[in-house]
Amino acid sequence: MQTAMHPAIFVSHGAPTLPLDPCPAREFLQGLGKTLPRPRAVLAISPHWETAVPTVNRVAANETIHDYYGFQEALYRLEYPAPGSPSLAERTKALLADAGYTASVDGARGLDHGAWVPLMLMYPDADIPVVQLSIQTELGPEHHYKLGRALVPLREDVLVLGTGGMVHNLRLLARVQVDAPEPKWAHDFAEWVHGALSEGRTAELFDYRKRAPNATAAHPTDDHFMPLFVALGAGGEGAQAERLHKSTTYGSLRMDAYAFS
Repeated sequence: MQTAMHPAIFVSHGAPTLPLDPCPAREFLQGLGKTLPRPRAVLAISPHWETAVPTVNRVAANETIHDYYGFQEALYRLEYPAPGSPSLAERTKALLADAGYTASVDGARGLDHGAWVPLMLMYPDADIPVVQLSIQTELGPEHHYKLGRALVPLREDVLVLGTGGMVHNLRLLARVQVDAPEPKWAHDFAEWVHGALSEGRTAELFDYRKRAPNATAAHPTDDHFMPLFVALGAGGEGAQAERLHKSTTYGSLRMDAYAFS
């Protein structure tokens, strides 16, 4: 009997403080891993690793990268020592090569907070191997969607997990109030994206800078939005989008999550 493929998932990783912040998004991520089939490994695509060409980390054990500054000391003591998976790294590189991409391998890099913060909540035992794949922000949404399409075969036994933010503008956050009310501009952008995902308007999503309301406010730069397109592409041809969660932290930091299959 053929087993069902894992859905591709996008989650908003939020602030580095998410593991410590009492909020609906943390509770959602703490339960998410239990609702998904347990994968053999995770391929994580985070906005915090940008390279010229798609690159995977090929390590036996992942270092926890504390790639932030100015936070409480407790955050720098958090560790997520998930094993790596050299075999998944090589398989990912091969799939990308088959799709026409020049791909590379990094033999030293661990997991940045865009990857380990949600994974720490989803799989707190850190016992599932994790490989990270970089992004190329300047190449835009369609490039990342096509990257995801190349990764579809992984979903037989691997969770393809894009992380980033549905709305991500650090200058407009209510920095001292995790439960601050959501501004209308952030709501309108996120709901436009939801409508486009739900209705399969992929070409409009590629052109979100011109079509979506408040796109510049929602994403002053593209990096935190690009992993959504990898997950969407990894969902396969005609993938159906299911919104798993929506909430905000610090006012405008939207924490939406989607499954694509």
